[in-house]
Amino acid sequence: MSTHPINHHAFTATILEILTKHFSDDAHDIFEASPLLGYLNTKTKSASSGSKARGAFANHYALYVVIEDYIAKGFLENSNTYSKYEGARFTDLFQRQRELPFGAKLQNHALNARLNDEFKKFYPLLDKQPIVRDVEKQKYWIQEDFLKIQIRQKEGNEVIYNIATAVIEIIEAYATTKKAAFESFLEACQKITALGKTHPEQAIDFVIEQLKPTVDARIFEIVSYAILKAQYGQQTIWLGKTKDTVIEEQLVLYKTGRTNANDGGIDFVMKPIGRFFQVTETIDFNKYFLDIDKVQRFPISFVVKSNQTPKEISLNIRHQAIEKYKIESVVDLYMIAIEDIINTQSLIDAFSKVIKLGQLQEVMSEIVLQSKIEFNYNEEEIDAENV
Repeated sequence: MSTHPINHHAFTATILEILTKHFSDDAHDIFEASPLLGYLNTKTKSASSGSKARGAFANHYALYVVIEDYIAKGFLENSNTYSKYEGARFTDLFQRQRELPFGAKLQNHALNARLNDEFKKFYPLLDKQPIVRDVEKQKYWIQEDFLKIQIRQKEGNEVIYNIATAVIEIIEAYATTKKAAFESFLEACQKITALGKTHPEQAIDFVIEQLKPTVDARIFEIVSYAILKAQYGQQTIWLGKTKDTVIEEQLVLYKTGRTNANDGGIDFVMKPIGRFFQVTETIDFNKYFLDIDKVQRFPISFVVKSNQTPKEISLNIRHQAIEKYKIESVVDLYMIAIEDIINTQSLIDAFSKVIKLGQLQEVMSEIVLQSKIEFNYNEEEIDAENV
């Protein structure tokens, strides 16, 4: 059934291990035959150490809750009756998503469309989607055909396996891996904070590691924000409605939302001058021009996860754009809107200055705070699990 090539990565071994536990010698054939497993294999790539992929959970958990409902209602044993099932209620599924690790702030997009839309991109030739829903009644089902995988064994026998339980375990294993990695990151942040006063060089090394191209995109954005907030917090500007009312105001950088939010292309905004910042890990000019268009060509400063110099990045973007548009005047209208390019080295230099000003504690605390918010980290829940 699978029509999408499967690329193996570090977490693929975990998927195969779970499948082998359930299906023994047929595990690899099931893995190759299942579009759902192929999709999950792609979506769990960020569990691998060093992956640039974002470790989001929305689509994983949309699958999880509809399959969990399928199992809980007894259809694993009596699948022939699933076609008569009235469906799971949206409110129940939505609530269950938010009870899962890192799921406290998930929205309804994955259940309603995002999972199916993304799945279609990987398997455009399939005429079925993972989640079936009745929009009017707000009822949901898993596409059972994706759970029943038919393979031919070496002996020539045709066998049908139900992978529902295995899929649940794969998603749980992914969440556990991401949770452990995140807690390790938080622990490292806290240790660096404690050592910062006596060993600031360790803090610099730690932050440099978080700015490397192989680090999770959300962590890069969080660390960038903490550094820039501390840097600009040392600067002031004089403002007033009239000459007599001019006062000195401190620059304050605000994070506009979560790193995977659809917020119009703005990641940080600065008060009181209204400066916009967008974080990116690409040098594809289409991304830059799209962000600029979203805010009607209002000037944007780009924070770029790249070792190229700001000048090299700018020239690269301009060269790509001219190759496409051919007209320099059109390209220049966009290039003018790129107010500044802040590369990895710029962030490292800024952090070094911040440390010299004695603000290491503030930066590390901000990283911890924003990380907990971003990853839906609830310390009370974690503590309760460890009791």
